[in-house]
Amino acid sequence: MLSAFFIDRPKFAFVIAIVTVLAGVMAILALPVAEYPELTPPQVQVVANYPGASAQVVEETVAAVIEAQVNGVESMIYMSSKSANDGSYKLTVTFEVGTDSDIAQVNVQNRVSLATPKLPEEVSRRGLVVKKQSTSMLMVFSVYSPNGTYDDIFLSNYTSINIRDSLSRVPGVASVDILGARDYSMRIWLKPERLTSLGLTASDVIAAIRDQNVQVSAGSIGQAPSPATQQFQYTIQAKGRLTDVREFNEIVIRARPDGSIVKVGDIARIELGAETYGWFGQLNGKPAALVAVYQLPDANALSLADGLRA
Repeated sequence: MLSAFFIDRPKFAFVIAIVTVLAGVMAILALPVAEYPELTPPQVQVVANYPGASAQVVEETVAAVIEAQVNGVESMIYMSSKSANDGSYKLTVTFEVGTDSDIAQVNVQNRVSLATPKLPEEVSRRGLVVKKQSTSMLMVFSVYSPNGTYDDIFLSNYTSINIRDSLSRVPGVASVDILGARDYSMRIWLKPERLTSLGLTASDVIAAIRDQNVQVSAGSIGQAPSPATQQFQYTIQAKGRLTDVREFNEIVIRARPDGSIVKVGDIARIELGAETYGWFGQLNGKPAALVAVYQLPDANALSLADGLRA
């Protein structure tokens, strides 16, 4: 019998057992993370923002224009979009399995560029983002102030400047998003009664800020052609974009021949705050910046998580 063979030769049985254990250890190291890996079709996402617009306005002026051009892009299966009341718009285009995601992104980018001239000026000025999107969210972590020293706006901007880019460079990361990001922005709260009494509108305020808060090239003095005696050339440094509340308060909206002027500070309250207040993050009831990390379809989840924690 087979059992008798191994009973009579115990050393041979030990060798076989040891070899079996070693083979099992080697197999564990070589096993994939999932027995049946998830095969997800590549996706490309288009992101736009129309500040102050409702979901319906975004749908009619942004979504309809972009989707009319993107529809039918090569190898596309379907697309879905979301228009929100905070003026945000997201279009997700799903492609057939096996489609090169880089080529798909280029094709969508070309279609979006055709729609850009037809979009509202504010949307085009802020720009549209076309990026490869993964549906697999690997992990979410929080950045918070243990002692409550910093508010959520500071935490969100600190994360955006110092953490997000570093995480995006980790091999296997598809994208890093700050959920409810609150970028610093100069908030101008208009006083309707003051505007009405002075015969001004919100459009007048926007036009004045846009005209006087610009970065321009002021030129230079002594640039050729110049007299032979001209020895030096000076570059003119002009005041560019405004940076603090005091400077925004001094923006002139209206100036009359009698010398009277109306400034932004006369008809509005200005403060440095968040660009949008539609989202916020908390950890145990305290302000926090929530960071979501998406992995590439072929990335090893365990190795990627270890790399992010490192």
